[in-house]
Amino acid sequence: MSPRELTLTDPTSAPTFGEGPLSRWCRTALYDTRDEVFVRLTLRMVVLMSLAHATLFVIVHRSLVPTWLALGCYAAMWGWFAPPVILMLHNTMHRPFLRSRFLGRVHPYAMSFLFGIPTGYQEHHLGMHHVEDNMPSDLSSTMRFKRDSFLHFLVYFARFFFLALPELTRYLVRNRRKTMARRALVSDLCHQSIVLTALWIDWRFGLIAFLLPMVTCRFMMMAGNWGQHAFLNTARDNDGVSNAISCINVGYNRRCFNDGYHVGHHLRANRHWTELPADFMASREMYARDGALVFEGIDFFMVSVLLWTRQYRMLARRFVRLGRDMTDDEVVALLRSRVHPVPVWPEHARAAEAA
Repeated sequence: MSPRELTLTDPTSAPTFGEGPLSRWCRTALYDTRDEVFVRLTLRMVVLMSLAHATLFVIVHRSLVPTWLALGCYAAMWGWFAPPVILMLHNTMHRPFLRSRFLGRVHPYAMSFLFGIPTGYQEHHLGMHHVEDNMPSDLSSTMRFKRDSFLHFLVYFARFFFLALPELTRYLVRNRRKTMARRALVSDLCHQSIVLTALWIDWRFGLIAFLLPMVTCRFMMMAGNWGQHAFLNTARDNDGVSNAISCINVGYNRRCFNDGYHVGHHLRANRHWTELPADFMASREMYARDGALVFEGIDFFMVSVLLWTRQYRMLARRFVRLGRDMTDDEVVALLRSRVHPVPVWPEHARAAEAA
């Protein structure tokens, strides 16, 4: 596929909502009026999930329906809304959102309470992941793992699930980000206390409303990060082109604010989500020249699943050539060459030797 033949179907503008009290409030309360969609999503989620929690508690506490049925219904609703909420938080941590300092602080914690999102998400993502950029000091780095092995992913996930809090706290303190370290530690301990309290009040309610969402959310986030940083090109200096992929023309981008444009996000993290497709089109010649990996019609989670099951042919069929004349066999060979464990990035090894 030639770069000039590529057509994007992902959103290039934010939804508009006409005139009304909420829209007028947003014009004064937001740094960027395009983010009104986040305000409306937040309000819907606060109402919906609060009602869902109250209804779930009554149903399971009084045994009005079988627990498995309550679990299935709640999980389906949570699974539909959790991804856009997570990616809303991702966007609002990279750019100024609410002018009110109080509302800006409350917003991510409210979403964490309702959906089980890690309360240290911002500290992990801004204070460590984007700073280290998937290098070994990045606690979510995929470098040391074989990225087409589900067993390796399970080790990767277990480390994050059980050790992320102490490792992140130690990392932030060591790098003189003590305020972030304190915020991550205290907020996560509070979150765990809420989960334990809910389990103590009614273990079925606590399990469905808090514990399973907490575990599932962490699994989803690490599975997504695995796919985002699965293919590493150590022939280049480490940057978004060499350590990340992009996924275009997929429903996930329409629901989750163009999160698929991960290469562009790592090259400029504070770019507004509506501008990412245009940036991709403007940069496609550079993507082609520098060997960026782009997939069409699948998202990061599907990339991870196809890697775990080693469906390289399917990945090759979804691979965007960007003007590179490559057969499926050549694409498969390219992808296979980029999933091996990387003990140290060559440029870092050269720098260490020079020192």
